[in-house]
Amino acid sequence: MLSRRDSNTQRIAALDAQARALNLKAGMGVGEARAMHPNIEAVEAEPEADRRLLEGLADWCDRYTPLVALDGTDGLFLDITGCAHLFGGERGMMDDLLCRFFHQGFEIRAGLASTPGAAWAAARFSGDLIVAPGQEEELISPLPLSALRIDPGICGSLESVGLRTVGAVMAAPRAPLTRRFGPTLLLRLDQALGQLEEAISPRLPVAALSVERHLAEPIILTDDIELLTKMLAESLKAGLERRCEGARSLMLSLFRVDGEVSRIAISMTRPLREPSLVQRLFRERFTALNGTIDAGYGFDLVRLSALSVAPFAASQADFTGEGARDETDIALFADRVRARLGDRALSIAVAVESHWPERAVRHLPFSEPPPAFGRDSREENLDRPINLFAMPEPIEVPVTEIPERPPLNFRWRRALYRIARSEGPERIAPEWWRQGEAETLPRDYFRVEDADGRRFWLYRQGLYEAGKPSPRWFMHGIFA
Repeated sequence: MLSRRDSNTQRIAALDAQARALNLKAGMGVGEARAMHPNIEAVEAEPEADRRLLEGLADWCDRYTPLVALDGTDGLFLDITGCAHLFGGERGMMDDLLCRFFHQGFEIRAGLASTPGAAWAAARFSGDLIVAPGQEEELISPLPLSALRIDPGICGSLESVGLRTVGAVMAAPRAPLTRRFGPTLLLRLDQALGQLEEAISPRLPVAALSVERHLAEPIILTDDIELLTKMLAESLKAGLERRCEGARSLMLSLFRVDGEVSRIAISMTRPLREPSLVQRLFRERFTALNGTIDAGYGFDLVRLSALSVAPFAASQADFTGEGARDETDIALFADRVRARLGDRALSIAVAVESHWPERAVRHLPFSEPPPAFGRDSREENLDRPINLFAMPEPIEVPVTEIPERPPLNFRWRRALYRIARSEGPERIAPEWWRQGEAETLPRDYFRVEDADGRRFWLYRQGLYEAGKPSPRWFMHGIFA
């Protein structure tokens, strides 16, 4: 049995079949249980480990339907609408599920019905039962009140007035029940009977399109997975073409025979549906994973899903067949780099409305579209250094020939540079709405070249005025 601590008392949290045969019940104190049976063994419960196990089982159940939701701490909801025929019908699907769980070492109970409430009651009070549509009332009428998934306190209050079964609640007037016990009781009843809709919220996003392949013999090698990925991509391409769409993100789900699931996702800069390119991107992803995918005894189900799609605009090529090839090659190169090194391996510089050079550019991931507030690069054609420092670095200026001219030499990073040529100044003032910030003085920028041909971007902050501190000089960038 499993135990948990409740108000400084160790109580029974869960029981196996042998413990239940000894007339032990959940919630009983461990001391009381050991007084009755001294040799009983209790293990401390680990709720977090149980949660991870349940989530792992939910991942594995994704092989039957993408609509899988957690039900508390010990159950799962599967919406199999439109999926049962893939397994030979509802009975065939349930038998397959029960058999696979049994071989994995789990003892489970399942129920299948037209409503989640009736399926929940069938699984927990009848076991391995398929409820035909319209027979929900016949199923739940003789069951105890806990079959309605209501709070135990409400169950106790109903039993205290003689309502001990669901059928008794159904026969009682509804208005007094609502006034005395709240709306939850009748809500759960109507949901179980199908009079009110109850939606299942899947724990994972549902893909727009999916294709899968059940394998008679499990596969282990990465080369086999890549080949199967291309075959699935060819099937997915047909569906995308019918919708005039391309995939922006894809996920490859690998279901192991022992229940583990590995998921590998890639994203594309442009909508894509060419199978060979999809295979190349996944090859880059497999290379980045570097053999960390544990195949175990092999994968017997492989699924390729398009998590997000976008309209696929057909482009007209020229007579040589090379129209718009440069942009396509750049997008493919970016996708391969991101598949190998991650989404933030590449970034794109976007102009921002700001006079201050270090704030005039914002770097975004390559996959994100530029924001609408970006500044049009055609508005100005300024000579800016290729290597612009994120923060200006102070330099030492020992001598200035003329106050409004650049210095004759300067020291930066412990090295002395002698200026041979210069251009400027270019005055850049801060935005008026930022006057409350620390830096409020305008900057006078100079493009300078030293005796060895190195070109720098310097600026002076402040002016040479009598009775005031000398201005400060900074290095802000280096030209190529």
